[in-house]
Amino acid sequence: MSAETSPHENGAERSPSPVDDLQRHLAPISARAWHEIQETATEVLTVNLAARKLVDFRGPLGWTASAVGLGTVESLQPAPTEGVVAARRRVQPLIELRAGFVLARAELDRIDRGGHGPDLTPLTEAAARLARAEDRAVFHGYPAGSIDGIRARSAEVARDAAGGSTGYPSLLAEAVRMLRIAGVGGPYGMAAGDRCFTELHAATTRDGFLLLDAVRQILGGPIVWAPAVDGAVVVGMRGGDFRLTVGRDIAIGYLGHTATMVELYLVESFTFEVLAPEAAIWLRLE
Repeated sequence: MSAETSPHENGAERSPSPVDDLQRHLAPISARAWHEIQETATEVLTVNLAARKLVDFRGPLGWTASAVGLGTVESLQPAPTEGVVAARRRVQPLIELRAGFVLARAELDRIDRGGHGPDLTPLTEAAARLARAEDRAVFHGYPAGSIDGIRARSAEVARDAAGGSTGYPSLLAEAVRMLRIAGVGGPYGMAAGDRCFTELHAATTRDGFLLLDAVRQILGGPIVWAPAVDGAVVVGMRGGDFRLTVGRDIAIGYLGHTATMVELYLVESFTFEVLAPEAAIWLRLE
C-alpha cells in the first residue's frame, strides 16, 4: 500500500509498499487480502466523505506536515533589541484522526482461498466513523483542534415548520438569493443531513415533479449526503472559499496480531479553513 492515499476522489490507499511508521509490511496479510481491504475502505469512504465533494482540497502534503500558514502575524513583546520589532507568524495546526479496528484472520484466510463476501464489518465501521469525524469538523467545527467549521461562520435561514418538505424550494431560493447578494455566484452545492436527504428523495412538488429535481435546478450543483450534518448547508462552488488541507490522506496502519486476529487502524491528518464565510448559508430545518 502507498504511504498516502489518492486525494479527495476516494480517500483510500491503492498499492502495497513497506512504510515504516505504518508498519504494514509486518502485518500477516497477503497482497490479495490487502487489495480486498483497500477496495472495501475505498467504497465506504467514497460514500461517506461529504465535505471533500464540496470544498477545495489541498494536499496530501505528507505525514511531516504539521501546520498551514494563515498569512498573518502577531507582535511580540518586548522587542529583541532597540530599534528592532518582532512578530510571530500565525499558523493553524493539522490534527490527526485515528480509528482502530480488528479483523479476524479466518476472514483474511477466506479471501486467500478465493472466497467471496468476507466479513470486514469492523473495517467498514471504522471507515464510516473516521469520515463522520472529518465531516463533523468541517461542517460543525472542532474547537479542540482549532477548526471553526462552516456553521460557526455562516448565515442561517430557517424552514417554516408548517411548510414541511414542500417548503424546500422557497428555502433554497432564499439561500441562493442571500449568496448572490453577498457576491457569491453559482453553481451551488448542498450538504444534506439524513433527514433532509431523505425528504428530498421521497417528496414531490405540487406539480407532481420530484422535489429533488426542483432543488437541483435551483442549486445548479451537487446534493451530497452528509450524515454528519445537522440540517443542511448550501455552499458556493466557485472555489477559493473553503479549504481542506490534508497532510497524510487516509491510510491503513498495522498495530499487531494474534493467532486469530489482526489489529489495524485508519489514520489521517488535516485541518480546515473557512476563507469566505459569506459563501455558505446554513439551513435550519427544525
